Amino acid sequence: MTSPAPSGTSEAAPAWARTGPAIALLAAACIPMVGQMYSVLALLGPMAEDLGSTPHALTWVSTAFAIAYAVGFLAAGALCERFGSRATITWGLVATAATTALVAAAHTPETAIALRALQGLTTATLAPAAFAYVGEHIRPAHRPAAMTAVSGAALASAPLMQIAAQGIAAVTGWRAVFLVSAVALLAAAPVARAVLRGPRHAGRPLLGAFAAMPGLFVQPRLAALFAATATLLGGFVAVYTAVTIAGPPEIAGDDGALLVLRASALPAMVAVPFVAGLLGRWSAGARAVAGLSLAALSVLATAVVGGGALGLGTVLLVFTAAILVAAPALVQSIGDHAGPERRGMGTALYAFSMFVGAGIGPQLAAGAAGLGFSGITTAVAGVLGLGAVLAALARRPVR
Repeated sequence: MTSPAPSGTSEAAPAWARTGPAIALLAAACIPMVGQMYSVLALLGPMAEDLGSTPHALTWVSTAFAIAYAVGFLAAGALCERFGSRATITWGLVATAATTALVAAAHTPETAIALRALQGLTTATLAPAAFAYVGEHIRPAHRPAAMTAVSGAALASAPLMQIAAQGIAAVTGWRAVFLVSAVALLAAAPVARAVLRGPRHAGRPLLGAFAAMPGLFVQPRLAALFAATATLLGGFVAVYTAVTIAGPPEIAGDDGALLVLRASALPAMVAVPFVAGLLGRWSAGARAVAGLSLAALSVLATAVVGGGALGLGTVLLVFTAAILVAAPALVQSIGDHAGPERRGMGTALYAFSMFVGAGIGPQLAAGAAGLGFSGITTAVAGVLGLGAVLAALARRPVR
């Protein structure tokens, strides 16, 4: 992340976009768009019953989405550099409205998995383009708060969309969740076109954008940061999957208790963006290490608090706050190490790494299900601890 440029430099010359409307739009779009990753976690039971499967087997609808989502980020980064972030966001919303509506037409587990993969590809257009828009159009002094707001909204979509999905499915069935989401996404497209600014510079050829990727992956410090990023969302999704498929006896099967757990993280998602300025006093590398370390310790604490909704809710509150601290710090560190000319592709690879982790998360939870909820969370804590070590190894002053 760059800092405000001194007077007389080229950084001071551009007319910056108004931060408030742009960030409000991007954050609001993240809820239904990125939330498609998480809404299905609240639908595994009704979907399995309707499609003749089991919640355990249907974790693949989450994994298929996340892997396709991660692959889609690579294309989205190149599209953003070629056509600009506004066009990528606007047409991405339209395309995702269509693929989201298609998921409602699934009538077999295999069809649901395939359609969720297609949905993941189109949904990937938002996050890289949103971060690129912040880096290009938002005043440098406002960027840390803007990054935190967009990252926070993306993570807030996890409990918000699970709560919404649980409520809608209870009244009208699981298919209505995807149809309602499709309408919301389609309605957001013209708003994005009106609020966001077009690109400042001519687009970069697609082949040139793709050619920049291998060089970023082989840099040791960037490679460590990409791996740390994968542990971040992988651990986050694994914990919420564990609550659904292997929750403690006091919570499993209790819709009210599950609703409390899903809502318990919301205060952290509201509070953390307001302290972004205070957190900005630390370097991005220090914030990434601290956030991942706290996330690992908070997940490990589930073995101490037991299976009650109140204790687990408190742990998830701290856990989510830690994730919200680490996520924008990681993307900022990656952008700094990638450099100005490759920041867009670095951001796309950050998102790619994050959702590779999100794809592995449900399978980590499912594979460790025989160990029970505490066994899954212990494994997740180990993964997050590894992420903290990798982030620490990547730290160095950026020239």
